[in-house]
Amino acid sequence: MATAHVFIATSLDGFIARPDGDIDWLLQRDDANEDHGYADFIADKDLIVMGRGTYEKMLTLGPWTYDRPVLVLSKQLADAAVPEALQGKVRFSGSAPREVMDTLARQNVRRVYVDGGQLVQSFLRDGLVADMVITTVPVLLGSGRRLFGALSRDIDWTLLSSRSFPSGLVQSSYRQVP
Repeated sequence: MATAHVFIATSLDGFIARPDGDIDWLLQRDDANEDHGYADFIADKDLIVMGRGTYEKMLTLGPWTYDRPVLVLSKQLADAAVPEALQGKVRFSGSAPREVMDTLARQNVRRVYVDGGQLVQSFLRDGLVADMVITTVPVLLGSGRRLFGALSRDIDWTLLSSRSFPSGLVQSSYRQVP
């Protein structure tokens, strides 16, 4: 069985990006040399499942930095050709989250990093997220793209740990209550 795991940053008021998708508030922080645990988080992940918006944003930030295979879930990109520079690193799929996780499990993929606001919301609605690491950045954006969207039911979580960093970031780890 493949399990889905989230590692994401949010503003103090719950946004992961500005309304236009800009994440300058996150990228321009002066705490870039501070270890926020990403290396430890990604160490046991087999693959990254990413939403189209996150994929397109990452393309604008310079050279591709991911060292794990990336599967981009997007109906719009499903039949598109992968850019030559990303051949063997990225593939596209128009499948739904549950179908993707079933397929990955059959391919012996066990632990998947899910990245992208709308994609995280889809995985949450389908009950596929095992745990989340949420880093709160001490900035108020006032508006933007929310981490969490509407749900048809409550989803209970258990706080596993919480820590603060000298830069003021606060990181909390949660596990979904079965």
